[in-house]
Amino acid sequence: MPRPFVAYLRVYEPLSSFGGSLGDLLRAVIEDGAVEHAQAGVREREVWFRSQLANATLPGELPDGRPSPSSVRDVLVIDPAEVHCEDATVGPGPLVCPMDVRARSAAALMGFLETSTPMLRAAMLSDSPERLRARAATILGDQPNGSVHIVSTTWTVPLPWFSLVDPAHRHIVVAPRDDPRRQVFWRVAMGDARRRIERAATLAEQTFGDAGPTRVLIDTAAWLENFDDASAVELDYGGLVQLFSDEELLEDTSADDVNGILDAIEASDAGEVAERFTKLRDFWAGMAIRERFN
Repeated sequence: MPRPFVAYLRVYEPLSSFGGSLGDLLRAVIEDGAVEHAQAGVREREVWFRSQLANATLPGELPDGRPSPSSVRDVLVIDPAEVHCEDATVGPGPLVCPMDVRARSAAALMGFLETSTPMLRAAMLSDSPERLRARAATILGDQPNGSVHIVSTTWTVPLPWFSLVDPAHRHIVVAPRDDPRRQVFWRVAMGDARRRIERAATLAEQTFGDAGPTRVLIDTAAWLENFDDASAVELDYGGLVQLFSDEELLEDTSADDVNGILDAIEASDAGEVAERFTKLRDFWAGMAIRERFN
């Protein structure tokens, strides 16, 4: 079975920033062995399947609503040496990213309740929207810093996310499509990511107004403010790497193009902006078609 076609933006905080019982739990998890980076999407799918079999309301919890002991222990870990730093530092290590499957599911439920029609809610929900909304809000409120450590998207990577990273520091492993070692990701220091996205949001607002890409940049910048200053940020193509050929992965210039667009906006070079937008549109068009057919 292929990995889920999901891309991720993750925050890894220093283990030292987690106190109390959560810090003790994370230390024990690291000693026992964290989730392998390449298996993160598969693990999330497994948690979802288990919730369906157990008749739980949300993935990552028991039928009675308590967090599942196993999902609480789902954590990704990296070393500060694996993070690209420009004007900021990270650590001390290890750097820890709780997968927060239950809390992320609660956030998705809140989004569904806010955007779905009454008819769709009636067909999909087994409890009242009010009770579900209150329960989801409680779960999110229990997060140590009030926010989940991972945001994800299916079938594509939001282009504004590329403004967070230095294109030259892409980590790419070309392996067979069904091999979990096949990966594309960037890891950057939190301070550098915040500086980059602040610049991008300012330029985008001057050019596009406060909608579209500007809103994504502003919301992402606000999300990053929830975490320790010495954290790392990871942009990961996740399971999307299965949908590209080796040649497409190697020739992918999305990060270069997004950062080039920002430079061109700053230089008032409309031709360069248009040329790079065209490249991005052409590269990601195939993903849009796949999503439509699925």
